[in-house]
Amino acid sequence: MTRFARLTLVALVAASLPAQAAQLLPGLWEFTSEELVVDGMQMPGMSEMLAQMKELPPEQRKMMESMLAEQGVELGSGGIRICLSEAQVESRKLPFQDEPGCTQEVLEQTDSLWRFRFECPDAKGHGETKVINEREVANTIETSYSVGEQQGTSRMQSRGHWVGEDCGPLQPQN
Repeated sequence: MTRFARLTLVALVAASLPAQAAQLLPGLWEFTSEELVVDGMQMPGMSEMLAQMKELPPEQRKMMESMLAEQGVELGSGGIRICLSEAQVESRKLPFQDEPGCTQEVLEQTDSLWRFRFECPDAKGHGETKVINEREVANTIETSYSVGEQQGTSRMQSRGHWVGEDCGPLQPQN
């Protein structure tokens, strides 16, 4: 998985964490992108990307699914799924501490809004999570990145909904 793709995934996970610990339910969550714009270009929607994954040869698809699983992510029916533990929900921390050289700052936390910014060696950005209710969130993340000679920006809007308590084989990533 490319460094930019991994940072985008980490940013999505960061956006999934709660603004107020008691508001979101721990367990399996599914996130769908409503909009992904990279360098001013609209990227395919989540359903189109999932359809493309299904068209991959079995070996390639298995490899992609294994790479996602290493990041604590699996493909769902309409998006990507992650498992949030009760400890993660209660911690109110961004997961960028796992990334070498990354820092983060929570700019604002209320019962229904969480604004944050992050900086990593090859990407920086900011975002916000709106808690709609204990089972639904809306996220916006804007990132500037630099990977080798390539520089650019991205903007992602996504929604997350709680699927259930049981994460199955998917484990929370700390």
